[in-house]
Amino acid sequence: MKIWIAGASGMLGSELASKLSSHDLLLTGRSDLDISNENAVLNFCKQNKPDTVINSAAFTNVDACETEKEVAWRVNAWGCRNLALACNTVGTRLVNISTDYVFEGDGSRPYHEFDIANGGQTVYGQTKFAGEQFIRQLCPNHLIVRVAWLYGPNGKNFVNTMLSLAAKNLSEIKVVNDQIGNPTSTAAVANLIDNLLNTDYRGIVHGTCEGSATWYDFAKAIFELSGVPQNVIPCTSKEFVRPAPRPRNSRLEKRVIRLLRLQSMPEWKEELANYLRTSI
Repeated sequence: MKIWIAGASGMLGSELASKLSSHDLLLTGRSDLDISNENAVLNFCKQNKPDTVINSAAFTNVDACETEKEVAWRVNAWGCRNLALACNTVGTRLVNISTDYVFEGDGSRPYHEFDIANGGQTVYGQTKFAGEQFIRQLCPNHLIVRVAWLYGPNGKNFVNTMLSLAAKNLSEIKVVNDQIGNPTSTAAVANLIDNLLNTDYRGIVHGTCEGSATWYDFAKAIFELSGVPQNVIPCTSKEFVRPAPRPRNSRLEKRVIRLLRLQSMPEWKEELANYLRTSI
C-alpha cells in the first residue's frame, strides 16, 4: 500500500512511519509540504497517487491556539479541507487524527463516537472540529481517529515533562487532580491505525488506551514506574490557570473498536510501564 503521512516529523507521525515501514511511504513534514496550501496538496496527491493519506499534521499547542487563531484555523481546519478535496479527487482514503477537545468536557461519562461534538471550549478544539466537518462533508472515504493525552519518544509531552522536572531535584511538583482522561501512547495509536487500515470502515473511531486517570494519577504512575522518587502534590485547575481552559472530562469510550472486533487498546498503566522500560 502506498501511504502518505502528512506531519511525519511529529510525535505521532514519526511513530506511524516506524509502524507502517513495510508499506510504500511518502513522508512529509511542514517544511516539505504545507497542508494549508490547497494547490500543493492537490498536486502532491495527483503526482503520487497514494492509496491512503494519514494526516497527523496539526497545530497542537492548545494555549498558543488561543492567540494564534489564524494559524490554528489555517492548519487544523483548512488543511483538513484541502486534504479532503484532494483525496476525494484522486480516490484516496483519508485518515485524520483528531482530539478529545472537540467535546465540551463537562459530562459525567466517557464520550463515545456517536455522541454529538461541538468543538468544545477552545480554539484548538473548534478548529479540529471544523477539520472533522470538512472531511465528513468532502471525502466520504474517511476515518477520523480521536486521541487524547498522547505521549511518545519524539516530542514534547507530559511524560517527558514530568521526568525533566524530576531531574531538577524540586522539593515538590504540583499536578492538577480534577481533570480526568485516558493517558495514551503513540505506539498504541499507531498499532490501532495499522489494524484499521485492514478494514473498510468509514467514520469516527476513538483511539485512547483503556482505563482513566487524573493528571495527578498519571504523574504519580510515571515516577513510580520509572523508579524516580518525587513528591507530587495534587492541586486544582484554579491553582494552575492556563490561557485555554482544559476539559474536566476527556475520557473517550471505544465503541467502534468493539463493534469492529479489533484488538482492544492496552490498559493505560501497563502501556506506560512498557514505554518507560524502553525509553529511559
